[in-house]
Amino acid sequence: MLDLSRQYGPLHRELLEAIDHVLQTQQFILGEPVAAFERAAAEHLGVAHALGCSSGTDALWLALAAAGIDPGEAVITTPFSFFASVSAILRAGATPVLADIDPLTFNLDPAAVAEVLEGPRGASVRAILPVHLYGQCADWTCLSRLGQKHGLKLIEDAAQAWGAEWGGVKAGALGDAAAFSFYPTKNLSAAGDAGMVTTNSDDVVERVRMLRQHGMRRRYYHDELGWNARMDGFQGAILNVKLKYIDGWNAARRVIAKRYHALFHAAGLAEAGIYPVHGVVLPREVPGGRRVWHQYVIRTARRDRLRAFLTSRQIGSEIYYPVPLHMQEALKNLGYAEGSFPEAERAAREVLAVPIFPELREDEQQTVVAAIAEFLS
Repeated sequence: MLDLSRQYGPLHRELLEAIDHVLQTQQFILGEPVAAFERAAAEHLGVAHALGCSSGTDALWLALAAAGIDPGEAVITTPFSFFASVSAILRAGATPVLADIDPLTFNLDPAAVAEVLEGPRGASVRAILPVHLYGQCADWTCLSRLGQKHGLKLIEDAAQAWGAEWGGVKAGALGDAAAFSFYPTKNLSAAGDAGMVTTNSDDVVERVRMLRQHGMRRRYYHDELGWNARMDGFQGAILNVKLKYIDGWNAARRVIAKRYHALFHAAGLAEAGIYPVHGVVLPREVPGGRRVWHQYVIRTARRDRLRAFLTSRQIGSEIYYPVPLHMQEALKNLGYAEGSFPEAERAAREVLAVPIFPELREDEQQTVVAAIAEFLS
């Protein structure tokens, strides 16, 4: 699925020099290595503020808390995402309210959000937390319209979407605040766990800065209960190096996605509908957005058998995500049951991510598609 050694090779010397600088200056927690990355990141995204933290999960919690989401309030999000999208809401003391996904994009469906807002649970909703899944922005035109109509905060879960755009604005600069992850599998990745909160609000950034250091504005004076959620200097230094290359890497992913499209069509495997029958449904880029292809996710009716076949051929694949959040054991108390979100549940049975990373070769893509064609035949 991913070979980071191909990315590391050309950057070997530059990364070691960055790490050595941290060792020489001994700025191991925050400090100038992190501050330099924060400045460069804010400029790259076209946002006023960017603050590094310890993980994408912490970034989600910090964004929610700093945006003023209080205990007892409700936040609408998707059931088809990584666990942190909901667990961060719970950690903020708020109540997750789920709405189904658009089967074309797998992102939060604005029509389903509107239905929730007009229903009995709508009165308690204070924010919407859309996930830019697989590197494609959620429909921000419709979601922001709903947010304005109902007076809601919009918090972006942009963990998979560094460099993605909606209407020419980059993910991270669309909402009241946004959270990024730099987990090693991400398009822009650290050498370990790291995350970032971005915002155009001076008030939000000041609160994030305080909350990520145990609620301190002055050392050893705690204004409220925060958390130890600081980025370390090594990750800041590494990310600052890699940030210079991210546009090129994202462009390479676009080329690879386009080539997958051509290969699947040439093999006669691509189906035109939303749901698969005999072949595969390919991922699409919707009008208004520019996706960064964090994952290339196909839909197929015999997903589990296909994945086993690919594994037997030593071809990597992954399921993002096999169990919708409302069906997770840890989240049973949210009060949903199987059948509550049919689009998310069907997607969980059909989605399969095949290898995509900037250094993936054309012959490797041909091998992937040929193996899928052999299985489907």
